[in-house]
Amino acid sequence: MLGWWQISELLPMQITVNLPNDLDQRPDPAREAPEAVAIAGYRSGNLTAFQAGRLLGFTSRFEFEAFLKDRQILDHAYSADDLAEDLIGLRKLLDGPENGGRRRE
Repeated sequence: MLGWWQISELLPMQITVNLPNDLDQRPDPAREAPEAVAIAGYRSGNLTAFQAGRLLGFTSRFEFEAFLKDRQILDHAYSADDLAEDLIGLRKLLDGPENGGRRRE
């Protein structure tokens, strides 16, 4: 049986925002507001790419990354340095003590 805290995670929360008249004239303020929240939360580190994507209704992290790329938001893009760090981590896993310190072939 699910507890109340688990059920609350499954239900979406609705938030009402009162916009000034000049912002109400934007093409799609109902979409722009959550987009701004998702981008700001992701940039600040308060939201992961997955969480920010869920906020926007995406089903994968890759959809959110494409959303950022379409808007030329590249400050958290996967870089060559990220790849190098991931390769080092992979090598450590493959060369770990459980493998006898040797690479698996």
